[in-house]
This record gives sequence, structure tokens and C-alpha cells, in this order.
Amino acid sequence: MKALVRRPSPRLADGIVTHIERTPVDVDLAGQQWESYVAAMNAAGWRTIEVAPATDCPDSVFVEDTMVVYGRTAVIARPGADERKAETPDAEAAVRALGYDIVRIEAPGTLDGGDVLKVAGTVYVGQGGRTNGAGIRQLRAALTPLGATVVGVPLTKVLHLKSAVTALPDGTIIGYPPLVDDVSMFPHFLPVPEESGAHVVLLGDDKLLMAADAPRSAQLFDRLGWSPVVVDIGEYEKLEGCVTCLSVRLRGLG
Repeated sequence: MKALVRRPSPRLADGIVTHIERTPVDVDLAGQQWESYVAAMNAAGWRTIEVAPATDCPDSVFVEDTMVVYGRTAVIARPGADERKAETPDAEAAVRALGYDIVRIEAPGTLDGGDVLKVAGTVYVGQGGRTNGAGIRQLRAALTPLGATVVGVPLTKVLHLKSAVTALPDGTIIGYPPLVDDVSMFPHFLPVPEESGAHVVLLGDDKLLMAADAPRSAQLFDRLGWSPVVVDIGEYEKLEGCVTCLSVRLRGLG
């Protein structure tokens, strides 16, 4: 199992904030939290591959937004925020070097990887402030021949779809109801008691990587037979980030 990661920019504190009030970011602490996040992935058996740093791009640590990987194909995003468009070339180079087939979202389409939730053969795509209809259509055109069903999801209350919902290993969608526009979009939905409890990364062997500030959600997952692995990402949450944003998990080529 491999995952792309990217070191935080020294300009991290200047990252874009849209749905929450801006609060000061401790860049040094953020660096320590990033190291702990990477260490947790390594301890779970993932080999992390660093994308070249983008020091002039404050949000570049949120590497997940640069692409959507499905099977052997990496769809390179076209970020909805102009300030983030410079983040994609080095991310593309990293995944190309690993042997993935490359498709790009082209203008007028916009797409952020954080708006895309893959659950088996269904690919949910949030249509909100960063991803538009043209981007969803292009993603559908790229993934439908690969056997995926691409479903657009309305998004108004959070930055990205995976700011509102992610999925457990059994395919259950988890989310914090006040931030989900339409729960009926998902066939199996489990509400969680904390906002950051809606964000998990599937590490394998029933392990769920999640933020440390959602203890009730962690207890819920434990009762359901999953094994939470908690990390403190508080500095990234100040920039609307979550555990999914900080890596691109690569499973398609083994």
C-alpha cells in the first residue's frame, strides 16, 4: 500500500478559509502533526511517497485535492480555487512515475479531489464551491468506462464532500448530519456525534485513521468492531482540513 503525502508549506497559515472563521495557525506545531500523521500511516503498513514541496502554495499539504485515483487511472484535478492550480503538476509527476494512466480535468471544468468519495463501484462527487458540473461530467466520462458509477451530490454547508461524509470499510457512509445537505443520497448512512468524527481513512485490517478530537465517534466505531487510530491534526482543522486531505491513498497498482 502506497500513499502520496506533501510537506506543509511555510506559508500554511495563509491557507484559504471559506466556511469557518479564521484562527491563527501554529506552523511549527502543524509540522509536528504532519510527521505524526505520516508515522501513523507507516505504522499501519503504508509506504508514504513525498510529492515535491510547493512552498509558495499555502494549501499544498492537502495533497488529496490534486487528483482522483481509480484503479490504474489518476484523474488530475483542476482546482476550483485559482490559488491552488499550481499544486497539480508535481503531484501528477509523482503518480505518473508510479505507472498510473493520466487523465486531466480541463477548463471550464473544476474538480477538487476532496469532493470525491469512492465506495466500491460508486463515486460520489460533491458539487459545491470548488467542483462544478463540467468537472463532474469529465470525471464521469473518465471513470464510467472503468466500471464506476459517478453520482453528483449537492454541497452547500462545507468546503468539500469529504468534509461532510466518508465511508467505513463495509461501505456505510458516515457523516455529521448538520453538515450533510441530503442524507437520502446515501443508501446506508450512519450519523456520528462530532463533526471530525465524519472523517476516516481506511488503513486496512479494520483500522480507521481519524482525528483525536472526536472521542465519542471513536467509541462508536470501536463498538461496531472497527479499530480507531487517532492523530492530532488540530492545526489543519483550522484550515478546514481533515485526515483524508493529507494523503492520496494508492491501491490500484499493488
